[in-house]
Amino acid sequence: MYKTSFEKFIGKHDLTLAAAMREIDENTNGILFLIDDSEKLVGCVTDGDIRRFLLAGGNLEDDIKKAANLHPRVAYSVEEAKSLFDEKNFVVIPILDEAHRIIDLYNGKGAGERERHPLNVSVVINAGGKGTRLEPFTKVLPKPLIPVGDLPIIELIMKEYQTYQCDRFHIIVNYKRELMKAYFAESENRYDITWYDEASPLGTGGGLSLLKGKLDSTFFFANCDALLTANYERIMEFHREQKNVITMVCAYKNMTLPYGTVEMGVNGVIESMKEKPTMSFLTNTGIYVVEPEVVDDIEDNVPIGFPDIVAKQKQKGRKVAAFPVNESEWMDMGQLSELEKMRAKLFGE
Repeated sequence: MYKTSFEKFIGKHDLTLAAAMREIDENTNGILFLIDDSEKLVGCVTDGDIRRFLLAGGNLEDDIKKAANLHPRVAYSVEEAKSLFDEKNFVVIPILDEAHRIIDLYNGKGAGERERHPLNVSVVINAGGKGTRLEPFTKVLPKPLIPVGDLPIIELIMKEYQTYQCDRFHIIVNYKRELMKAYFAESENRYDITWYDEASPLGTGGGLSLLKGKLDSTFFFANCDALLTANYERIMEFHREQKNVITMVCAYKNMTLPYGTVEMGVNGVIESMKEKPTMSFLTNTGIYVVEPEVVDDIEDNVPIGFPDIVAKQKQKGRKVAAFPVNESEWMDMGQLSELEKMRAKLFGE
């Protein structure tokens, strides 16, 4: 039997991709080691392996071994593990016994967070909505200023971008916009912000029309209620390599139905039954990478949702694509229940 600390890193070799993703989300280290029925190591899979497999057309119900590395680097002593870890930037090295079973895991003495390289791209934040799902808080404060811990959500989002040296912010405002501007004017933290006032609500995409002529290169576009902790470098690299005009960051969500489901055939014959099945699907996080020509196509002062803008670009024959991330890398505070989850995840409150 493995030690408790091992369990979160280890999964059975016959998992589906969806099940493996859930286990990777829970261990928050981006990797899962796969063992067979005799507890021998047969491979490993990372969140990056799963992403590449899905982008190549794989399915969430496929066998995890289709996406896994079936020949992972291993060690048979702590000294060998240290040598391997120092040689290359591994997340964790499994240490095996003679029967090829994991007896220890080495993740590097004093290993810190991965290095983040500067992206230096502009960030556009849509912060004009009323946030009706967060009432009564938004009767007093605009949604972007609702605190999550010591800082409002919009500032947490901005600080995450700043870790990639994305320091130029363009913020679209409408509802209670003077409060927004006053907060940042009086804040001890200084940001490079250009404000864009909507005369009337323009939806999640129409406000971008106010930025015509203001952007001449690729930019991030984000709603003000979603915090993303994924690897922004990989997102930008994917966007540029694929030559997309829009890359939509999407998260895999796993939801367990509280009911048993039944599939019915002719004359009411029960074909199959599942007790509280788990459904997996891809959802829009409201975070995008966008090319400036997309802005030029948006009609002035006409309300439109950004997903509709994506659809129009697709109709024009331009390339749009999704970049999948793990559920654990996306936090959304659009509803009160999700706000509390975000607060608990970030600060343990």
